[in-house]
Amino acid sequence: MLSKITLENILFLDIETVPEVEEFEQLSPIMQDLFAHKTQYQRNEETSASDFYHKAGIWAEFGKIVCISVGFFSNSALTQFRVKSFYGEEAALLTSFKELLETHFKEPHQVLCAHNGKEFDFPFIARRMIINQISLPEKLQLFGKKPWEINHIDTLELWKFGDYKHYTSLQLLTTILGIPSPKEDIDGSMVAQVYYQEQDLKRIVRYCEADVIAISQLVLRFLNKPLLKKEAIVSATNFEESIS
Repeated sequence: MLSKITLENILFLDIETVPEVEEFEQLSPIMQDLFAHKTQYQRNEETSASDFYHKAGIWAEFGKIVCISVGFFSNSALTQFRVKSFYGEEAALLTSFKELLETHFKEPHQVLCAHNGKEFDFPFIARRMIINQISLPEKLQLFGKKPWEINHIDTLELWKFGDYKHYTSLQLLTTILGIPSPKEDIDGSMVAQVYYQEQDLKRIVRYCEADVIAISQLVLRFLNKPLLKKEAIVSATNFEESIS
């Protein structure tokens, strides 16, 4: 399937998520109980729901998106890769991302690509859109569609080669394939701290964009094509004009 897709028709993306509120005690009593129930099998007996709350960002019911970064090849020669991020207040960034999908990336032959996207990024975005009362764009409308009708590519799935119990992180995959690591500054476990304690959203955006670039590089390696050079990558993110 991948070899039949024109690379300019792929929108590469990554999201960064954090707990919806900073502290467990800020949740309503019912949400505290629901979080404790949701995580009862992930926690050991010594770990309370409060102590486990720093992981809440991995569940759409208890987390929120603070950044969506996207990237695409802007010409058939693959000599330029453009990156842009939507970040800040969740409802606003989701609306902006939806507008992108419904204007510049609405054609059936255009596809979305993420690492572990089918298990995380795509459903997380869809769930948070519903929670924020935003109607889903066609690219995220999966109900009633057959698997071959869903225009999503998952680089983790490509690497599995049918071994569905196998999981490989983006960092491990880029390392073994000789791709510059996107984890030079922070990693996913640090995003909530950087967001709530350091209040450095720009740092999270840069990290998210690095992941998008790494995912595009994976696809190039899978197709045995030359990797992107640093000068070919252009970020269109304007921190002054973006959502705050």
